Amino acid sequence: MKIPTLAFNKNFAANRSLLLIILLANGVGASTATPAFGGSGGFNTTGSLNVARYGHTATLLTNGEVIVVGGVNDSTGYLSSAELYNPSTGKWTLTGSMTVPRYGHNAVLLQDGRVLVAGGLNASTYQGPALASAELYNPSTGTWTPTGTMITGRESFDLTLLPNGEVLAAGGFNNGALTSAELYSPATGTWTATGNMTAGTISEAAVLLQNGEVFAASVNLYHPSTGTWTTTSSLTSGGSPPVVLLPNGNVFTGGNIQGDGLYNPSTNQWTSFPPPPCTKGGQSSQNCQSAGALLNSGRVLVAGGVTYVNAQPYPIEETNGLAALFDPSTLTWTTTGSMNKSRLGETMTVLLNGQVLVAGGETFDKHLGHLVPIASAELYMP
Repeated sequence: MKIPTLAFNKNFAANRSLLLIILLANGVGASTATPAFGGSGGFNTTGSLNVARYGHTATLLTNGEVIVVGGVNDSTGYLSSAELYNPSTGKWTLTGSMTVPRYGHNAVLLQDGRVLVAGGLNASTYQGPALASAELYNPSTGTWTPTGTMITGRESFDLTLLPNGEVLAAGGFNNGALTSAELYSPATGTWTATGNMTAGTISEAAVLLQNGEVFAASVNLYHPSTGTWTTTSSLTSGGSPPVVLLPNGNVFTGGNIQGDGLYNPSTNQWTSFPPPPCTKGGQSSQNCQSAGALLNSGRVLVAGGVTYVNAQPYPIEETNGLAALFDPSTLTWTTTGSMNKSRLGETMTVLLNGQVLVAGGETFDKHLGHLVPIASAELYMP
């Protein structure tokens, strides 16, 4: 059974270095209190992860559980551990660990219920070539087994399940932005090269369109029937993660300085609209689109980011838990309840009951004076 991808985390692995430069230049802090906005919905705390982490992946399994894999913990470094969230109990349980630690990797649920994880970085590849290895998680046994190695090592790349059951790996970074792409066959466990992208990308922000094509990094369209890529129309604003496929077939993209955008595949046209109300100063003052998810109502939930504070003697940027809802039918935003924990780089996963699981990421620790990984998790109740 094919499970559609409903939620996407912001390209935290690729953007974190740039963000940390900004934070260190300005000074960073955590909001002591996150103001609650009016409107429907809100966040409730749930069980915490066993291991604090950021740069991880979160995948909804066919049984309704969520598996969180890999990432980084400042005390133990790159992580190979994985854990399962049970919505019925609200608790996390450690499961089998990957064969190697990974950060900046990507994961996808295969049609047979297994999870494919590929690429990333770890201590052996730090400041060197990205990992090309891949492995499979079997939910029935809770174990990982190596599978075919990618042709090109890559991190912060797109990984998309195609209608025929194959998986497209595209773009990413390996000592430079990549344009190459390749296909994984679950039947043979091997990768084969396919056409190159029109532009190199570092995004982890691709979606499968209703026509079977793949929209990647807001400028590339992959055509599985020909194995080729074409460029979309010009993008005036938007175009950054989170990227969400809407029920009408359009694509929501957010997070650019000028605002957000909707891409219409049938017309190859973009529609621009203002950012959410919790974004200020073109994101240079405040942003709240660290992660996004498509709710069962058809609206898009975004949450988390940084808030600029003109403090003395130095300005600081705080992590925040602000959230907002986008209505595609009216191109308007409404405010909603804020997260209980200010965070950046969290994952968002829509559960089978329609609630949204928010897990991990980083928050600023005032006592330590820097960002720290967090284990906390919470549920958004639409």
